[in-house]
Amino acid sequence: MDDSGQPAAFDGALDGNERARLGARAAEAARRLAGQDVVAVALTWVDVSGITRTKTVPVGRLEHAASWGVGMSPVFDVFLLDDSIVSGRYIGGPAGDLRLHPDLDRLVPMAAMPGWAHAPASRYAQDGAVHPLDTRAVLRREMARLAAAGFTAKAAFEIEWALSESAGDGFAPACHGPAYGMTRVSELSGYLRDLLRALDTTGVTVEQLHPEYAAGQYEISVAAEDPAGAADTAVLVRETIRAVSMEHGLIASFSPKVEADSVGNGAHVHLSLWREDDARDGQAGEPAAASERPASGSANAMAGGDGPYGLTSAGESFAAGILERLPALLAVGAPSVASYLRLVPSHWSGAFACWGLENREAALRLVTGADGERASAANLEVKCFDGAANPYLALAALLAAGRAGLDAGATLPDPVDVDPGTLAPDEQAERGIARLPSTLAESVAAFEADGVLREALGEAVTDTVATVRRGEIALLDGATPEQVAAATRWRH
Repeated sequence: MDDSGQPAAFDGALDGNERARLGARAAEAARRLAGQDVVAVALTWVDVSGITRTKTVPVGRLEHAASWGVGMSPVFDVFLLDDSIVSGRYIGGPAGDLRLHPDLDRLVPMAAMPGWAHAPASRYAQDGAVHPLDTRAVLRREMARLAAAGFTAKAAFEIEWALSESAGDGFAPACHGPAYGMTRVSELSGYLRDLLRALDTTGVTVEQLHPEYAAGQYEISVAAEDPAGAADTAVLVRETIRAVSMEHGLIASFSPKVEADSVGNGAHVHLSLWREDDARDGQAGEPAAASERPASGSANAMAGGDGPYGLTSAGESFAAGILERLPALLAVGAPSVASYLRLVPSHWSGAFACWGLENREAALRLVTGADGERASAANLEVKCFDGAANPYLALAALLAAGRAGLDAGATLPDPVDVDPGTLAPDEQAERGIARLPSTLAESVAAFEADGVLREALGEAVTDTVATVRRGEIALLDGATPEQVAAATRWRH
């Protein structure tokens, strides 16, 4: 670690040549956007509390923003969900400045907000050094470490949200049909049509959309991509949902617990590990048949092996690394006090540290896909993460945990094919099934004690995550479940 709290091996600094290159690209992009009647670009980042923050620039200032950035305070990293501010060892107070630089590769007009474009922002110090709390950079660093070991990953978030027809603080479901029922599609068919159109126009590949279990709740699934792209897409999808909802006089909540007596919103992560065909290890079994291989030539380590349900040895080790660290991972994946109102047994939220084939009560679900497409479709689903998570930080931590499993050659315990909550405590213990933390404080303690995550994320990130989580715990200390849900409902 250097004095900034960032691993010293990471170097993504901006120099004069890079600034000039970015400025030239941005000037061309600005001309194109102006021709599409775009007048402003929203530069977004996600803070440690999981809230998407923004600064915007007129399209004519995009060139300057790309070259020199837009000023912002570092203190946003220690904002709590109610916008109060705490201080950690690395971040806190009014002094200092950072620069937001738009990622021009992800710059896109927003169909749901005519006249506006969106670009996720990366954050740098004024000297061009990467800010240690820039979670996009943290994720890209973990992707690079995985690549150095000969692997890549693909990821996607399932996004759940609840729709209210009320403009007040309370929640009034915008539809009333049964869970997963076609009635809910009929009730809001125009809204859902406009949402799908907006996402398609914005370039998001939607794989499916359906009504969910809770009142007024829906879920959308998008195509997998590289982890940084998946996190960018998750932000874009949520803001598109929010904008289309408002256009229809509705309010969308992505909170992990919209109502205290109902199920919450998850943000399940789908994740798969990939490597080159000729690099697959011998004990992992033969590569998939040519007819099942993706055109890219890489091979999915979650299929075609001799391990449980077709996992290769690398795929099993990657999964085992994640499973081992789930208690600590919850500090970034289930990061709110409200998260633990959602994370309860027998609610399909993944409240137990176990894995299983297509087991929706296991925190780690192996999805193989249908026969004939397993080589492209097989993946892990992390079910215990929710909509309060910063998607960049969540994926960075998952990759770090999986990489640690690869390095250790870790193996999985026996899979679980029942609801673990229905097993007697002694049987749970015998099968090695542990309840995940039931409070945010427990997760934070596990997170701070985990050396792998501390090294991967950096001291600045580790300290700031713990500081913000303790701040929220103190903020909501003594609150009833109803008060926690109300305080969180419209913040994510």
